[in-house]
Amino acid sequence: MTKHVAILMGGWSVEREVSLVSGTAVANALKARGYRVSPVDVGRDVAQVLAETAPDVAFNALHGRFGEDGCMQGLLETLGIPYTHSGVRASALAMHKPAAIEIFLAAGLPCPEGAVMTRAALGGAPPFEPPFVIKPLNEGSSVGVRIIHAGDNLAMLTDDEWSFGEDVLVERYIPGREIQVAVMGDAPLGAIEIRPRNEFYDYEAKYTDGRAEHLMPAPIPESAYRQALDYALRAHRSLDCRGVTRADLRYDDTERSPGEFYLLEINTQPGMTPLSLVPEIAAHSGIDFGTLVSWMVEDARCDA
Repeated sequence: MTKHVAILMGGWSVEREVSLVSGTAVANALKARGYRVSPVDVGRDVAQVLAETAPDVAFNALHGRFGEDGCMQGLLETLGIPYTHSGVRASALAMHKPAAIEIFLAAGLPCPEGAVMTRAALGGAPPFEPPFVIKPLNEGSSVGVRIIHAGDNLAMLTDDEWSFGEDVLVERYIPGREIQVAVMGDAPLGAIEIRPRNEFYDYEAKYTDGRAEHLMPAPIPESAYRQALDYALRAHRSLDCRGVTRADLRYDDTERSPGEFYLLEINTQPGMTPLSLVPEIAAHSGIDFGTLVSWMVEDARCDA
């Protein structure tokens, strides 16, 4: 019997437009595979819509707050609808960067030195000499991330310029390369290097064609490549993730090779757009897009 899949997309986070692109791509691929598909542009009435739609599975293509931070996962658990990607706890931990970093460090994974500060404290006494990086505590897709250089005015973190709360994650800047690793189930698929045209792999570079060069597989020493895969899998397991995840790492080989990796974060609901990295890594491993999203549907479940 054909499975009925509700594709959850859109929502009201700052990543709404990207989610719509991901959701549309997933819906088209699943239709081509013979699934019965119901796209759902998520609003505040999503519980009622899902009850009326009565899907067998929810494919969670939401990005950002409410969609990938444990809230939607908790709702789906309550409704008893199996869903793709990680469960409530893993999703909430991965989205809250300081909490995830504590777990990564406890698991022996290297992360950049960092601290959580209020905006006022940061403006008065930054914990590091520049350059350093400031991030919102719980946003995805590099939303709000900035690199602070010598001479930059931290007074820019006013209410007009910063809409991500009073607390800020401050991390020491790691030079080097952007390396991303996809994990599917309990196996790493491969590592890709991203060379952005901008200063770093920001929101614009992730979702605008031509803003970043993708090098698959990542052109790094074999020993470093294996280490990147190992770190990504260990990060995936440390948060008890399931489904597909993507680990974001910095690889500092500016002074010697092989260099050193630093785990930045893990994304429990990676993008499924034409420019997204997980489908590209999977394709290099022989897994086409239709096979990838079909596997995710068949892997869906409730954790409770």
